[in-house]
Amino acid sequence: MKVSQLFTKTTKEVPRDEVSLNAQLLIRAGYINKLAPGVYSYLPMGLRVIQKIEKIVREEMNGIGGQEILMPALIPDANWKKTGRWEDLDVLFRVAGADRKHYGLGATHEEVLSPLVRQYVNSYKDLPLYIYQIQTKFRNELRAKAGLLRGREFIMKDLYSFHTDEDDLEKYYKKSQTAYMNVFKRVGLGQQTVLTFASGGTFSKYSHEFQTVTKFGEDTIFTCRKCSIAVNKEILSEIRNQCPECGNLKLNEDRAIEVGNIFKLGTKYSSPFGLNYVDKNGAEKPVIMGCYGLGISRLMGAVVETLHDANGIVWPKSLAPFQVYLIDLTKKQKAVKLAQSLIKNGIDVLVDDRVDASPGVKFSDADLLGFPYRAVISNKTGNKIEVKNRQTGKTQLKTEKQLIELAP
Repeated sequence: MKVSQLFTKTTKEVPRDEVSLNAQLLIRAGYINKLAPGVYSYLPMGLRVIQKIEKIVREEMNGIGGQEILMPALIPDANWKKTGRWEDLDVLFRVAGADRKHYGLGATHEEVLSPLVRQYVNSYKDLPLYIYQIQTKFRNELRAKAGLLRGREFIMKDLYSFHTDEDDLEKYYKKSQTAYMNVFKRVGLGQQTVLTFASGGTFSKYSHEFQTVTKFGEDTIFTCRKCSIAVNKEILSEIRNQCPECGNLKLNEDRAIEVGNIFKLGTKYSSPFGLNYVDKNGAEKPVIMGCYGLGISRLMGAVVETLHDANGIVWPKSLAPFQVYLIDLTKKQKAVKLAQSLIKNGIDVLVDDRVDASPGVKFSDADLLGFPYRAVISNKTGNKIEVKNRQTGKTQLKTEKQLIELAP
């Protein structure tokens, strides 16, 4: 891929109507474009990042038995009314069709999946069951001012589990926590992300959030340094200002971004739809459910909020749209041959082939875009390549073979 082939362009100007750092950097770098508050287009490089996040999430969800489906975003009001959320869900977009029937745009999908599963589950032999989707959600947020962290339209992975009893739910609940932490490690946020006790459980005393600690976060959490467990400020008084895992009374106050949450739903969404099963003794019982949410686009925003410096984004290798930003200052088209070699070895490379841009502009764009490595071919370096590590800022001379070994 060449820079000249991209229809997007970088800009030095910070968008006036964006207060969040993630939106400012992603718009300036040409990863996303704002259509309206909380509504963004994902441009070529931004979409590549989204697809890499989705791939990681799919692998982890499949690893704990998840089966992927895709559900409608247009949900009849009758489904919402069965759970009482047609009137009570304040973020629900409500629309009327040409058939004069009313629909809610999918803010969440319990009202779709519960009646769907009912058609296939009859016996205890059909359970447990784990179903997930990656889909665009719609929520009528009043405060859509945090870029990708609080959108009115956003991409989300939601998984639902179905069980015969609480013990089985608990086992899967723990398994999901491990899978989620694997996701955060793979996207470069493992060290900063902690399991956090939160309010809002419908079946148990607490739900759990996954919070990424950063000074740019919207939430306040209190972190236990002994066991790496945190508590959301909203429920701190309920647990007497101590760690719910080890009892430690010295909790550190941190700012953080919520990047995922999990809930034990119990029978809250199975009972309204008659989602039952017949046990070994022939008795009919309601299916017990769990819910596991993770914002794909929100995670992209959280990575940018957490991994950046004064010059731009610093993508981890796992998410960068390209691994190498290649600049040729010799005017001999040496970059074409090198790019072909890198691609042959499975390394994604973006070649800055602009003839009307100065070296300084190219270097600045390389930093803003945030690929793991900037490679420069020049007369000064001879047969070597000047390679800059975006994360460390260190620059070294490398051979083509060394660059290939470095970049994957």
